[in-house]
Amino acid sequence: MKKLTKTLAKLFLLVVAAVVIYLAYLYIQEPIVVSRLGGVLIGKKPGITERVISGNGFVLNDNQEGPTIDPDALTQAIDYSDHNESHALLVFHEGKMQLEHYFSGYSEKTFSSTASMHKTVLALLIGIAIDQGYIKSVDEKAANYINEWSDDNRNKITIQQMLQQSSGIGYPTFSPNPLAEWNQLVVGDHIEEVTLDQVQEEEPNSEFAYNGVNPQALGILLQRATGKRYSTYLSDNLWKPLAGDDAFVILDSEKNRMPRMFCCLDATARDWLRIGLLILNKGKIGNQAVVSEHWIDAMTAPSDLNPNYGYLTWLGAEHQENRIYNKKSSATAYHSEPFLDKDIIYLDGFGGQRAYIIPSKNLVIVRTGSIKMNWDDSRLPNLISKGIN
Repeated sequence: MKKLTKTLAKLFLLVVAAVVIYLAYLYIQEPIVVSRLGGVLIGKKPGITERVISGNGFVLNDNQEGPTIDPDALTQAIDYSDHNESHALLVFHEGKMQLEHYFSGYSEKTFSSTASMHKTVLALLIGIAIDQGYIKSVDEKAANYINEWSDDNRNKITIQQMLQQSSGIGYPTFSPNPLAEWNQLVVGDHIEEVTLDQVQEEEPNSEFAYNGVNPQALGILLQRATGKRYSTYLSDNLWKPLAGDDAFVILDSEKNRMPRMFCCLDATARDWLRIGLLILNKGKIGNQAVVSEHWIDAMTAPSDLNPNYGYLTWLGAEHQENRIYNKKSSATAYHSEPFLDKDIIYLDGFGGQRAYIIPSKNLVIVRTGSIKMNWDDSRLPNLISKGIN
């Protein structure tokens, strides 16, 4: 028995030593990636933060006239959100806040990591840049601004194809290997190089492939077209006229200072609600046009290759029980039933971060919270929609 115990102890020490040596090797190869991946596991940001300055925020009117949504429906929505470890649940209907619920430990000042919800904000900024004349149109070639693509077959890609995730550009997929290209994109310190080095894998406009490379390249394009830092342009044109609290983008490094524009805009639930209301109100805040109505219509129109996707924004026109993101990934989004409202528009952030906009019901719903891979995309909007009087 003692001999067996000694043997097992030696094996254990050998395994520990091997793991330590392997981690040391990885750290030597990619110290930034390895340290950031370790930090993410304990809740740290995958880079340094840069502030996006807000204004005073337009007023979110409280409901003073009695509920327009069945209280039982709101209670069920709270219960479902609580079960899924949510931080915030906001419901805005007919111009009034019908529900503003923060779960234990969270408040209206909580900044939740909302992942790919940022993509829709980027789409709004592209529209503003077109309105302002920095970009001619979505039919322009991206290579007009990304000269790294001008001398190869990527020079055929249009801005619209990038917005609709149909450019055909290559994209890395999730890998547990810290040295993999995926981790360079998500936590690395030279994201511009990684993004613009992706090769053309398919013909433009031949297939839908949701990924982070298209929006990141669009963000780089936006900075070059406007000649302004992304955070400055976001602040001046969207956050100051719209938001009530400063937000934060995540930069790849102090040296390069490139924001991650396919994800990683930390903002309050109230300000995500304001983004939803801007889309609901066709680009206006009161009588002030922030982005043209024409752009909102284009953003929320079904694309040719995916009727459930517009410009970096999801739509609910056709039911898919397990919504597919791209052919390389096994990840899907679950829908237990069709959306009741076929005109639903929504911002999709990893693990159930959502803003649902339903124009026919004059309704916006925001849920932020813990990552839940089994989030049911139709459950929350359908519960609330059924409860509208």
